[in-house]
Amino acid sequence: MALMRRQSLVKFDAPLCETIVDTPKPQGREVLVRIERCGLCHSDLHIQDGYADLGGGKKLDTTRGMTLPFTLGHEIAGVVDEVGPDVAASLVGAKKAVFPWIGCGQCRDCANGDENLCVKQRFLGVSIDGGFASHVLVPDAKYLLDYDPLPVNQAATLMCSGVTAYGALKRLVDRPRQRNLLLIGLGGVGMMGLSFAQAMFKQPITVADLSPAARETALENGAAVAYDPAEPDVIKRILKETEGGFDEIVDFAGNEKSMAFAVAVAARGGKIVVSGLMGGQFTLPMVQWVYKRMTIEGFMVGTLAEAHELMALARAGKIKPTPMREEPMGDVQKWIDELRAGKVVGRIVLKN
Repeated sequence: MALMRRQSLVKFDAPLCETIVDTPKPQGREVLVRIERCGLCHSDLHIQDGYADLGGGKKLDTTRGMTLPFTLGHEIAGVVDEVGPDVAASLVGAKKAVFPWIGCGQCRDCANGDENLCVKQRFLGVSIDGGFASHVLVPDAKYLLDYDPLPVNQAATLMCSGVTAYGALKRLVDRPRQRNLLLIGLGGVGMMGLSFAQAMFKQPITVADLSPAARETALENGAAVAYDPAEPDVIKRILKETEGGFDEIVDFAGNEKSMAFAVAVAARGGKIVVSGLMGGQFTLPMVQWVYKRMTIEGFMVGTLAEAHELMALARAGKIKPTPMREEPMGDVQKWIDELRAGKVVGRIVLKN
């Protein structure tokens, strides 16, 4: 039997290392994909740590149910190597992006198409082995998406940073208040959001990030204005320059400071969508919430239907490519460390 190489989590809060195992053989409707690219996501860092930050010194244990060694990585694109007996053999050799947000297939949420809400989920690289490897076993062929004529690295990143940014922005489309839009946090997801927002909204797009390099990159890629949230009196300046704040905000960072900033610059009647997972605790005086008539919605990843919608937009050429950098799969731990240190602008895509 052929062997499969993986960059594995063998201990929580420790570096990944290579493990070699037998390549799995697909059963039923399973599909074995030979991985060409896998994007590196900030959530991979949380899984490696074994916890999520709840704020106030509290942590959410994310290790329950996980068996080590485990393979991270969920932004996957590659070539179908083998299929189970219930899948058409003609699929072998096809180039596909892999939708990773897979549910149990039996519950109410899955029946409604909301597999990303499933409590018994089988997310690739989160609950079952993912894409920092030579191959990945996908539970069903229906989770494979055509991506031609897109570059393979763009196709891979659309499956997490892409569908997350797209889904978050969809929650703001067709609102009655559409004067302006602010995107907070310009990591891989935030940069995707900037690209998509230009295709989905008519108003100029404003961004905010602590990193001068990220702000400069955003301005070079279509942002109209870029703010430094740490600048003295920046909130007063924003409220003046926007005539009362932003009607629509997406917080792609999702930490205590980013949310405090979002609430401070939200206009009356505005809406904030939070999709970042950096962690912490958020509090808001009830009077302020009611007085501003503000809406706050949490959002994480998207549905299979939304992935198909996004892929169709990208294949039609309606979405600009975002900053990406290809690196060898074997160097994944090096780039995890760089991402932790805040030294990455855009998306790192690992290549086999």
